[in-house]
Amino acid sequence: MNIIARLFTSDPLRDEGVRPAQIWGLRLFYLLMLVFVAPVAWQGLLAHTGPWDPLRAIATAVWATYPALALFGLIHPLRWLPLMFFAIGYKALWLAFVAYPLWQLDALWGTQTGEIAASFLALPLLVVVVPWGYAWRTYFALPRRA
Repeated sequence: MNIIARLFTSDPLRDEGVRPAQIWGLRLFYLLMLVFVAPVAWQGLLAHTGPWDPLRAIATAVWATYPALALFGLIHPLRWLPLMFFAIGYKALWLAFVAYPLWQLDALWGTQTGEIAASFLALPLLVVVVPWGYAWRTYFALPRRA
């Protein structure tokens, strides 16, 4: 079988029926979290001086923690899917409640909020790489009776 076909054919014994392309897509997003989000977030924590605003401190701590956990996602992409659910959730909520109203007012682009929104526009790609059938069976469906 050629390499392209193998990327889109699941191996039930190795990856619980999830396509290798999705496994590698998940690994790519975990890597992107580590490379682009973790350094900025940790810099914000380590370089901060003076007293923290409590809500900003929580947001910064969460923002530093989740990409650091992406290291485990590189090793076990399916086990760490809840990290992807978190990323999808917060980005979708932020786009809906922060960016979209500004976009409607034509006040989004050319601002710091617009820069963040632009970085979140890859959200559909993240949604595509999540193996939703596996996610449903593993995380959301009720346990089967024996």
